[in-house]
Amino acid sequence: MILHRYFARRFLTTFMGILAIFFLILLFVDFVEQLRRYTRENAGFLDVFVLTLFNVPQGLYRIMPLIMILSSIALFLSLARSSEMVVTRAAGRSALRALLAPLAVALFIGLICVAILNPIVAGTSKQFEARSNALKGESSVLTIGSSGLWLRQGDADGQTVIRAESANLDGTALNNVTFITFAPGGGPAQRVDAGRAFLVSDGWTLQDAKIWDLQGAQTPEAAATQQEVLQIASNLTADQIRNSFGTPSSIPIWELPTFIDRLRTAGFSAQRHLVWFHGELALPAFLMSMVMIGASFTLRHQRGGRTGLMVMFAILLAFVIYFIRNLAQVLGENGQLPAILAAWAPPLAAMGISLGFLLHNEDG
Repeated sequence: MILHRYFARRFLTTFMGILAIFFLILLFVDFVEQLRRYTRENAGFLDVFVLTLFNVPQGLYRIMPLIMILSSIALFLSLARSSEMVVTRAAGRSALRALLAPLAVALFIGLICVAILNPIVAGTSKQFEARSNALKGESSVLTIGSSGLWLRQGDADGQTVIRAESANLDGTALNNVTFITFAPGGGPAQRVDAGRAFLVSDGWTLQDAKIWDLQGAQTPEAAATQQEVLQIASNLTADQIRNSFGTPSSIPIWELPTFIDRLRTAGFSAQRHLVWFHGELALPAFLMSMVMIGASFTLRHQRGGRTGLMVMFAILLAFVIYFIRNLAQVLGENGQLPAILAAWAPPLAAMGISLGFLLHNEDG
């Protein structure tokens, strides 16, 4: 038990050190990038630095598998060079048992990432997008809520809020829709209810529309008119609507199931968010597979100049597994793989391959 605690403490210390190094690197690189990007918007030094602080956690979260594989390699190389692993084996403990403590730490780190770091990254990502859009003068045009989906369009001449019960996959066809137009002064000017609304090149085409004048008439209902087809100008495009969903990473994992249900209720495809959800649940297993990959090539007594070659093989295999994971995620988002298979197959396959290497090295 004392030996397990020792290995766990060594691995955690190594991981925290590498994490701190990557944090400083990402902070510097991203700060330079934000300075270059927002120089034209006349953003101040403090604004750019705050943007950088909000963006760094997302980048750090994405490279967590890389940090884990480097931590694993650094730990086992250190144990091999100091002959501590040789002494451990001489004491009757196998390399697989010595691997239990680092795997437990990797599992703990993975659970912390999913339960705590994921919501933090989601919150900082939202703040980064909001502040970035504010500096650019842009904003999101679509919101999914429990009462349906909401769109916003307009310019200096007035704003229009659109609410619909459901839509097609790209938000260009709305059902049971309401348009409320606001005058430049801020007051409501007109309300239009329609059974269906379609986004075309020059605006919205409404079917079975009922129109209320909210400014000119004292009793809007008495002066209401109906039209079978009504055209409403719009500056929205299908790409703007799709991009307004944001990335799944900007939604905390605890809120993803509810958000997925709302997407499906509104008529949108939730496959992308579902794959991301299962991918986050599989993150602890993926981090554990990185530890096993690092151990399978470096958990041995170092001889001559083979150390660099083994480290290169470990990093190459980790990148191959990472690429396969991203490929499976893309296939899952396109519906070519089930979400659970796309999320869980790569880490489980990596653990199986690493375990095969470890057993071969231990037992021949």
